[in-house]
Amino acid sequence: MKRPVYFERALFFSWYCGLGDCTFCYMSTLKDNKTDPKLARRRFSSIFAEALISKVMGWKIEFISGGYDSYTKDELVYLVKGVYEITGQKQWLNLGTLSKKELELFKPYTEGFAGTIETVNWELRKKVCPSKVLPPIFTSFEFCDELNIKKSITIIIGLGETEDDIPELIKFIKEYNIDKITFYALNPHEDTCFTKSPEKEYYATWIRKTRESFPTLPIVAGAWLDKTDYYKAVLEAGATSITKIPSIRKFGSDEVREIVKSVEEAGCEFQGTLTEMPNVNWEKLVKDLPSETFDDKLKEEIVGKLNSYLKKMRKGSFTNN
Repeated sequence: MKRPVYFERALFFSWYCGLGDCTFCYMSTLKDNKTDPKLARRRFSSIFAEALISKVMGWKIEFISGGYDSYTKDELVYLVKGVYEITGQKQWLNLGTLSKKELELFKPYTEGFAGTIETVNWELRKKVCPSKVLPPIFTSFEFCDELNIKKSITIIIGLGETEDDIPELIKFIKEYNIDKITFYALNPHEDTCFTKSPEKEYYATWIRKTRESFPTLPIVAGAWLDKTDYYKAVLEAGATSITKIPSIRKFGSDEVREIVKSVEEAGCEFQGTLTEMPNVNWEKLVKDLPSETFDDKLKEEIVGKLNSYLKKMRKGSFTNN
C-alpha cells in the first residue's frame, strides 16, 4: 500500500511584519514601505475563500501565519475560528510568540503552536534573526505544555548551517518534545544577502537524519517551483507532507504536475488534487457556513473572492489537460 502524501498550504493573513529584519525574508526588504500594518493585511473574505478552496481540494492548512503586529489578537481569534469552522479542523498557529492567556483564547480552534526557530546554529541565528529572540518562543512552548497544545518548529536549510548542526536539531526536538517540523529549502530573495539555495542532497540529508531519529514525527518539506526535482528526494528521505507550492496561482501548471508526478515516483499516493477542478456548487458551500460567524455581507464577499481565485485555477486546469 502506497504511503499517502498531502499538500499542506500555509494560510497567510498579511504581508506586514513588526520585526522585519530577518535577513532571509523578503519582508525585510519592504520594511520602509510598510509603516501601517493595515495597508498590508488581507481581508477576511480572501482568507476564508482560500480556506474553503483548501478543504474542497483536499489540501491541509499547514498553519495560519503572517507578520507580527498586523492584526489585533481579537481579530486573529475570529480569523482562526472562521478557518476552523470552514475546514472542520483545528489549526496550527504561526503568529509569533503568544502568552498563556492568548493561547487559551485560541485553544478551542487550535491544534498546535509553531515556533519559528529557523536554524539551530545559534550563533548564525543571532545574525539572520536578530529581533526574533528565542526565550519568548521557549516560554510559549512551556505554555503549550500546560495547556496540552502541540508544538512545531520551522527550519530553513541554506542559511549557512552545516551537517555538523544536525545533532543540535535532534537534541532540540527531544528537549522540547516537538510534535511536528517543517523544513524549507531557502529561496533567495532579491535585495537580501542570500543568493543560493541549498543543494538537493544536502537538503534531503537534514530530513533523512531527522527521520532516522524520529520514525513517527510528521515532517513537512518543500521547495520553490524551480526545484520540482527536490520533492521526490525529500519524500524518499522521510517527509510525510509537501508544502511551498503556490497552489492557486499555479494550479494545474506544468511545474505542479511535475511535483505530483514526483510524489508517485517516490512510491507515495498524492491526496487531494492540484490539477483537476471538482464539480462543486461553491455558492451553496458559502451559503451553508454558520451565520453566527459569517454574516450575509461577508458571505457575499467570500463568493466574490472565490470567483476570482477559481477563474485562475480553471485556466490552469483546462490549459494543461
